[in-house]
Amino acid sequence: MTATPTTTSGGTGAGSSAAGDGPVVPPSSLQVYRELGDLKRLRDARGEGSLADRAFVRSWRTLLADPSPAAVQRLALRETAHALAAARLAGVDAGVLALAGLSRQERLEVLRRAFDAVTSTAEGGLGDLVDLRAALDPDPLDEALLPAEPGFVRALVRQPRAGATHPVRPRIVVEPPESHGDHCFATAVYSALVAPRHGVPRGEAFLVALAHHLPNGDLPDAGFGGEVLLGEHYLPVLAALEERSLAQLPAAVAQRLRELLPQRELADNPVGRVFNTADVLDRVLQVHHHARAAGFTADQALDDLDIVHPGAVQQFQLRVLAEAGIP
Repeated sequence: MTATPTTTSGGTGAGSSAAGDGPVVPPSSLQVYRELGDLKRLRDARGEGSLADRAFVRSWRTLLADPSPAAVQRLALRETAHALAAARLAGVDAGVLALAGLSRQERLEVLRRAFDAVTSTAEGGLGDLVDLRAALDPDPLDEALLPAEPGFVRALVRQPRAGATHPVRPRIVVEPPESHGDHCFATAVYSALVAPRHGVPRGEAFLVALAHHLPNGDLPDAGFGGEVLLGEHYLPVLAALEERSLAQLPAAVAQRLRELLPQRELADNPVGRVFNTADVLDRVLQVHHHARAAGFTADQALDDLDIVHPGAVQQFQLRVLAEAGIP
């Protein structure tokens, strides 16, 4: 599934920028990554699990429908583009907009508006996004036409992440835990965004991250502490259970993953650098999310986020709160 990198911006998404040109993840882009991470926590009534979990399942089903390099590239572009739009629109996607009667052009305008709103906060720190913006699809995806996902995919959606653990210290338990589907999809989208900085096609980067927790289809997550305590058994256990998941895939897909996945173990190659950038971002931003949630104050909602929205009834609502003694 390896695509040939191009030196033209906006083509396959593996543009000419080198990692040495500046930070791979500039501070100006962190808000976008945080908002993308929130897809692990956003839900709606149209399906089970978070938006990220559902995108994780959909991505695997789409991959099985056509695992060719070109199709994997299209998958990465489409899912990443729509994830960026969903960072602001949440579950209001092309399907909902079509149900509400918006024309194809109107749906595309809404998706582009959301995409531009979130990406503009990065002040160019995400690099060239022409190929991603062009991948916004106003036509709802008919998931009924896609093949069923392998068993390990649903298992990863059910399998919670361990969070922060240590071999000689008590774990820090945070609720609710994210799933492995959440983490893999977020890491896949982050990887697709970072990939051009290292000359890696977005599709290849997306695929590695999507598949990087195959052993956890069977292996409950005990975190870093569990890895250390498994000791000499840890790598053999991972290898055996990864093969159990690979065996559920078509032979060509499994073989390509056997070639790609080992590259993520080190940062001495482009695929490894992309993956490890995205993986550490997601793991640490997840911890920051829990810290922010624990420190959330009413003032942030009232003053910073305008929970009492500007509009025709805002002054009336503010008076109600003031008279009730609610600051």
